[in-house]
Amino acid sequence: MDLGVFLPVANNGWLVSETAPQYLPTYELNREIVQLAERHRLDFALSMVKYRGYGGPTKYWDHSLESFALNAALAAVTDRIRLYASAPILAIPPAVTARLATTIDSVAPGRFGINIVTGWQAAEYEQMGLWPGDDHYRRRYDHAGEYVSILRELFERGVSSFRGDFYSYDDCRLLPRPSAAVPVVGAGQSERGIRFCAEHCDFNFIASTGRNDPMSPAGQVAALRSAAERSGRDVGAYALVMVIAAETDDEAWARWRHYEEGVDVEALTWLTSQSSLDQIHKVANGSSVDLMNRAAATKAVNQGLGALIGSYENVAGMLDQLAAVEGISGIMLVFDDFIRGLGDFGERIQPLLDCRKDRVPATPDTGQR
Repeated sequence: MDLGVFLPVANNGWLVSETAPQYLPTYELNREIVQLAERHRLDFALSMVKYRGYGGPTKYWDHSLESFALNAALAAVTDRIRLYASAPILAIPPAVTARLATTIDSVAPGRFGINIVTGWQAAEYEQMGLWPGDDHYRRRYDHAGEYVSILRELFERGVSSFRGDFYSYDDCRLLPRPSAAVPVVGAGQSERGIRFCAEHCDFNFIASTGRNDPMSPAGQVAALRSAAERSGRDVGAYALVMVIAAETDDEAWARWRHYEEGVDVEALTWLTSQSSLDQIHKVANGSSVDLMNRAAATKAVNQGLGALIGSYENVAGMLDQLAAVEGISGIMLVFDDFIRGLGDFGERIQPLLDCRKDRVPATPDTGQR
């Protein structure tokens, strides 16, 4: 079972709260996190891309680092862990993404992958003159399919003359090519998004939902397996979940309730104002837009992302239940406090996980770079 960490490249991570840890994204912070993840034998780290945040008293995600530049720096200070950068299809042409990927692969051979971001927040791209209009909501996965097709051609053959509805390439060259296959991941939650991942990606990140419900991704994972079977491809499912763990259940739940008390309603209101513009996916149960709308309506302090809250032992048990869901090939973790949370995970939770018995030595790697 693969384990990874979703790096906090935007301020305050995944808690939209005035009472949660407040911090700015820095290279130093993300370097410390990814090196700690590597020492605890985690398999991958992924960074999102965000060009505009949600505002509010916390200025939530208003501060954000660039994904590819950050990963290039992280590649130089790590040895084993796989790194995923996020490619916004509306902002970076696929040929440029391919060259960025090849460059980072030269720093970390065989350790780099790409997360495809179709773009849902209109204001994020309108501010740069890049929003193609509301028809993008309907066609964004068609657009993404062409994007990945070009990436595959460039990576595998070093040349692309792709012709489609969104791109027209003429003997576009990529040399050097990557030293190894570059895995491509997506995060489709709707039926169309899952089908895109099944047809074009190697993995699909599927969000868990609710609190202490490790089985919540099961339906989406089953849908991905069915879609992948129809496409004739082998596509893995990575579940995304927040971990808030402590010595006791009471201590962990007290922290969660403290965060809930400070929920930034203004930031969540902005989230709803943007996500509700997508009339195509607004009514699609289980889609990212549906999850965001429900999160804002219920004032969900972590945007509706699933959370496992409790003692180290109980969280370990729930993670093993999640890992046992048929079709799950990995779990991506987020924490309330990343340094403390990841350290506790590596030292107190991971040794208890049955799903990691074949991956982790008896004692963690404590070597320092």
